[in-house]
Amino acid sequence: MRRLNVVNVSGGKDSTATLLVAIEREVKSIVPVFADTGNEHEQTYQYLDYLEKRLGLKIERVKADFSKQIVRKRTLTMDKWRQEGVEERVIERAISVLEPTGNPFLDLCLWKGRFPSMKARFCTEELKIFPINQFIEPMLGAYESIYSWQGVRAEESPSRAKMPEIEVEFGDMETGKGIFNYRPILRWTADQVFEFHRKHGVDWNPLYEQGMGRVGCMPCVNCNKTELRKIAEQFPEVVERLREWEELVSVASKRQSATFFPAVTDPMVDGGENIMFSTHGIDRIVDWSKTARGGRQFDLLGSGGGSVCHSVYGLCE
Repeated sequence: MRRLNVVNVSGGKDSTATLLVAIEREVKSIVPVFADTGNEHEQTYQYLDYLEKRLGLKIERVKADFSKQIVRKRTLTMDKWRQEGVEERVIERAISVLEPTGNPFLDLCLWKGRFPSMKARFCTEELKIFPINQFIEPMLGAYESIYSWQGVRAEESPSRAKMPEIEVEFGDMETGKGIFNYRPILRWTADQVFEFHRKHGVDWNPLYEQGMGRVGCMPCVNCNKTELRKIAEQFPEVVERLREWEELVSVASKRQSATFFPAVTDPMVDGGENIMFSTHGIDRIVDWSKTARGGRQFDLLGSGGGSVCHSVYGLCE
């Protein structure tokens, strides 16, 4: 039976360990695939280049294209918004930014007129799942079974703890024909993941030694207060990028405001406030991330400094 093994690689520790499992088992027909969201740190792209050289394989790069959706939104903006009585200056401003940029994450947000959030997490589906599925679909006729190897671990979240190790996407488990999701490190701990890197002599993404608890989108919409603080301290250019994105997506929004993190993330927000990106955007959330618990007093002791290496996983010890 012809079987293709597509390994989802993000540049993070878990997906790298998953790729190493496939290599260690001498699995045939391995195709590593990286879905470029356009919201990764430059060091992650460099790490993927390192993996290719270190492991002697090619990592396929795929990314979503929202050009058609943006063109449709331009038409919608000109026609429907006018019918709804939206001010002409708002329409003209929106049309001025509704051009594909080539950055999947930004283009997705321009199309939607908003950023994804924990409650509306359309980014995973649009930026990762769909592009990889589109990569796989042309191969369906050449293989009887396709296994999608996923670096998912149960201890990451309650929802992931409920996932099975092997799951039928479509097809039949008994015959082995179809598309299957395979999670070989589902029961591993983070320590086991890093130890597996050491076993194979493969470096992990250097961002883990720069205070990052997760590697992928920087930042993720699920980013917590501590993670955001570390990003702002170590990578101020990321905050600058988000500031620029907020301005562009706000212009493309009918209400002329869009923030990367929902304003409700900020405990200082009063329900009666007029929420605008200029006053409740990334800069305000970054300021909040630097406060002590409760969000009302700056935590000077928790600010940056110390050793060059910072790791939430104890990698610097």
